[in-house]
Amino acid sequence: MQNRYVVHVGMPDGTDGPVVAFAEQKRMAFKEQVTLYTDESKQQVLAGFKARKVIDLGSGYDVVDHAGAPIGSFRKDFKQSLLRSTWHVEQPGLPPAVGQERSMPVAILRRIVDELSWLPYHFDFTIGGLPAFSVQKRWGLRDRYVVDVADLRLDRRLVVAMAVAVDALQSR
Repeated sequence: MQNRYVVHVGMPDGTDGPVVAFAEQKRMAFKEQVTLYTDESKQQVLAGFKARKVIDLGSGYDVVDHAGAPIGSFRKDFKQSLLRSTWHVEQPGLPPAVGQERSMPVAILRRIVDELSWLPYHFDFTIGGLPAFSVQKRWGLRDRYVVDVADLRLDRRLVVAMAVAVDALQSR
């Protein structure tokens, strides 16, 4: 029982380019931890994230590189997420990025009716009110997400970790 994530570079024509990250998330893990690999062979670690605490609704997650050095962190804002999921992402040397579900109606519908978890959603992350990156869940037989990075100062490993976490941790 696990979720699989294959991250591709998006090509200009809308097709998938080369794989840049791969992860498998064990469901029902006691303490959330996800390792991102450079590809499906799982030979080389790209990055990973791990919960700071076992059970804490506002727990933070630390993101580290292949050697265990910190890249950044993220956390869900429990209070603001009651109506519309809100995340805070921090990278050393940058102001925090705040991401929130774009559509309040979709956010509320997904909370009221569990069977609507398949609904597409969009998260927009900003730094100081300016676009930083976005994560969009697309329609399809398989879950598919598009991540657009507007702020080139952001570490791509941190952005990929946050994109995986949006899906993996969304219902918690």
